Formats: sequence, structure tokens, C-alpha cells
Amino acid sequence: MGTTKRVSVAHVFLKRGEEVLLLKRQNTGHDDGKYALPAGRIDRGERADEAAIREVYEECGVRIESSALRLIGIMQIQTEEADRDERIDFFYMTESWQGEPANREPDKCAELRWCRIDRLPESASKPVKQAGDSMLRNDTGLWFDAFGYGEASGGQ
Repeated sequence: MGTTKRVSVAHVFLKRGEEVLLLKRQNTGHDDGKYALPAGRIDRGERADEAAIREVYEECGVRIESSALRLIGIMQIQTEEADRDERIDFFYMTESWQGEPANREPDKCAELRWCRIDRLPESASKPVKQAGDSMLRNDTGLWFDAFGYGEASGGQ
């Protein structure tokens, strides 16, 4: 039951007060119709924080200074489909950026939506909901969690 490969994704909680920005995925073949964070795969040779900054700009058009980005958690994700990649994902948070978020990828994103972190919509992707819960439980420290392995690790 070996994995063909393991990939990593960088996600960013753009936090405005008690709300975070979510993007409704479409036409991607992964979690379409679900709300997710601005995120994307980390390219070969790219650091996770660099990928986070790049993806937020590509998807939402806002610029983040690396000093304003804080790593808040890491999640190991097991997929249900045997032919899908397993993932080690990095979750960042920032409350500071330049510009107003806008949908720069309307072919992949149906809408942007601000939601309270403690009241994410039912249609939010399950790993994002779990990451939000981990963020709320560990607001001052780095957490590790796992998704798709049965019980969550509890956001250590």
C-alpha cells in the first residue's frame, strides 16, 4: 500500500478580526464546490512560506510581507483514493497584507467569502475545518494534526 508520491501544499488564513477569507473551489477536480483557504502546491526548490505568499497573490491579488506570515500548523493528510497523493500541508496565518482581496482565478474560484473562524460553513473542506479547529485550540503555538487517519491527533 505504498504511496506514489507525497506532495506539500501551503495554506493561508487571511484573518480580519474574527473572520478568515475562504475561496469556493470550482473546475479543479479536487474539492470542487467546497470552501478552502488560499493555497497551492509548493513547487520544487520553493520554501513553504514563499509558496504561501505566491499563492495568495495569484489567487487573491494581495501581497504579504514574509515578516507578517506566521506558520501556525502542519497537517498530514491521508487520501481515501489509492491513486491520489498523500500530503504534508503547512498552514500559515496573517492579519497584515497590502491590497483588497479579489477573485483573480474565476475559472477555479466561484467566489470569495469572509467567515467567522468558529463558524465555517458546512461546505468548507474537511481538512480546512479541522485546521480551523486546531487554530482555535492553539492560538499561541504551533500545532500538528492529521486528517484521514481515523481520529484527529487533537492538534498537538
